[in-house]
Amino acid sequence: MWEDNINAVSYIDPLVCFIDLLSGDYIVCSLFSVQSIENELEDSSRIRGVVRTSLTLCSSVYLLTSFFGFLLFGEGVLDDVLANFDTDLGIPFGCALNDAVRLSYAAHLVLVFPVIFYALRLNVDGLIFSSSRRPLVVDNLRFSSVTIAFVLIIFLGANFIPNIWVIFQFTGATGAVCIAFIFPAAIALRDRYNIATKTDTILAILRIVLAVLSNAVAIYSDAYALINEKKA
Repeated sequence: MWEDNINAVSYIDPLVCFIDLLSGDYIVCSLFSVQSIENELEDSSRIRGVVRTSLTLCSSVYLLTSFFGFLLFGEGVLDDVLANFDTDLGIPFGCALNDAVRLSYAAHLVLVFPVIFYALRLNVDGLIFSSSRRPLVVDNLRFSSVTIAFVLIIFLGANFIPNIWVIFQFTGATGAVCIAFIFPAAIALRDRYNIATKTDTILAILRIVLAVLSNAVAIYSDAYALINEKKA
């Protein structure tokens, strides 16, 4: 019976991972940038088109990556398709294709990092220095301090964490739950302008409780799997 359950899960995993990637990439990497982008638009109503276009492009990239990855590697495709390009592909110009994939991924990181880092710095500054009357852009000392601190943390993490998938397991679900459920519910509970109804408050508390419970289960399952993997 246990083997049957494992086999059943193995068939579901690709679909679950695909849905998780589509939703998680938008929630974790893009959702907190929407407000910043909307503020910079001359016509704020255009943000809907921007979001729809971004989701369409993101979905298309994932679909094409999974489709052509399966065509190229078949059943040998790994969870991280980039790991398949570390070996000899056995096709003409395989080395050139490997180099092109690595360069495109490096370019992707170079382009994405400033967008994510900008939103991260802005939000953390608002959280830590909420009482400051000077905006971050005009306070050079605070701007430099926050930037250097985050760059050092990122550098140390990149050098001392052996496997990025360990971080993804613990922070992916946590970040998505916080951004999508806990933070909006916390804002509703704070009710700065006294517009929330009793129903809104109850729903906000329910969302936080469910988010914490589901995230605790996810962290426990990831930790349990990691410990068993080390023992094996």
